[in-house]
Amino acid sequence: MMIVRSVAELRAKVAAWRRAEEIVGVVPTMGALHAGHLSLVEAAKGACDRVIVTIFVNPKQFNNPEDLAKYPRTEERDAELLDPHGVDVVFAPPASEVYPDGFATKVSVAGLGDPLCGAHRPGHFDGVATVVTKLFGMTNADRAFFGEKDWQQLQIVRRLVKDLNLPVEITGCPTLRDPDGVAMSSRNGRLSPEDRAKACVLPRAMQDAAAAIASGGTAAEALATARTAILEAGFAEVEYLELRAAEDLAPLERPDRPARIFAAAWLGGVRLIDNIAVPEMNPA
Repeated sequence: MMIVRSVAELRAKVAAWRRAEEIVGVVPTMGALHAGHLSLVEAAKGACDRVIVTIFVNPKQFNNPEDLAKYPRTEERDAELLDPHGVDVVFAPPASEVYPDGFATKVSVAGLGDPLCGAHRPGHFDGVATVVTKLFGMTNADRAFFGEKDWQQLQIVRRLVKDLNLPVEITGCPTLRDPDGVAMSSRNGRLSPEDRAKACVLPRAMQDAAAAIASGGTAAEALATARTAILEAGFAEVEYLELRAAEDLAPLERPDRPARIFAAAWLGGVRLIDNIAVPEMNPA
């Protein structure tokens, strides 16, 4: 496994693979890897001849400088985790390689980036869309693999690829969860043991709300009950808890098309996000 820092070196490697007619996959990450990331790597290995994992803490998707400073950076440990998984290249560029002096371009996906996390983190998804577009151009990958934990991000990436005619196939991979149901996230490591024990209330409340809605209950009542349970468990704030269409993220009152519950909540100074599918409504 090679660690590559420059676009020129990466492109030279990829060009050789392409001459051999090999399929190239990429798993974009910000590092601080966990089993969820490794599941993306395994999906890429199963579908591609060559796999690139990118590790880059993207400053343009952080609207809070303090959050950027606190984001874990564990490249040496990340490389150790990746090594047994047959990754061909870890692309870990410095910020100056991604955003050289004079960089002035922004990719923005209208509509999909406005609600949910977009409403609470201004500019976040512009930063995501910009760096993902750059990574696709740098890696020249055929396929890219993203987790479904950030469903909104996944839909934004799919839209920009379609709108910009980028020659990369996007694969969404299921969210991996710890045994207590908490979605795996690099941010979970910042929770105290006491707060980590409370975190399981978020997915449980969301599952209960999904079941109630699927059984014919109103979304407003189910989500209000879930919000109360989350706050009573010790969460400081529920930023949003909403039922929305899976594809275009339109707000819904009932799951009359594929739908998901989306949540963001603060616990112990850490912002946790999650989303779950809502079963189709049971027939009356």
